[in-house]
Amino acid sequence: MQKVVPFLWFDKNAEEAMNFYVDIFNGSPGKSADSKIISIKRYEKGINAPGMPEMEGKVLTGVFVLNGQKFMALDGGPVFKFNESISLYVECENQAEIDYFWQKLQDGGGKENVCGWLYDKYGLAWQVHPKNMSELTKSTQQFNEMLKMKKIIIADLEKAG
Repeated sequence: MQKVVPFLWFDKNAEEAMNFYVDIFNGSPGKSADSKIISIKRYEKGINAPGMPEMEGKVLTGVFVLNGQKFMALDGGPVFKFNESISLYVECENQAEIDYFWQKLQDGGGKENVCGWLYDKYGLAWQVHPKNMSELTKSTQQFNEMLKMKKIIIADLEKAG
């Protein structure tokens, strides 16, 4: 049983985001476990937080799983936004997996950042790195090469070593 579960606050698109993430992880080349939406509890008519518009039908809590990792989601309105102080780390087996997640997580309006970081269309920060990132950046030359990258290119890090 997973004791600590990340809880993600969305404006009004938690269900869309859960489906987006589940589809990406179910289609990944190296998937190790099923990804799915477990449950959705919806706001009932008349349940509104102060300053929020009517939320009837939106996600009060949603539970979903990505490759065995449980998450919870909420439509909470525009009060809080994602920022870079929290990111989700995707550990990839090879370059094909890095390429897949890099492209899929940016679909629909995401944007790349540096050193293997990107933002999806919901503003959530992700790190897409190879499983052996520590080994690939053990030398100063390799680490400096990684600092120049947006998407991590394993062959370039190996060459720099």
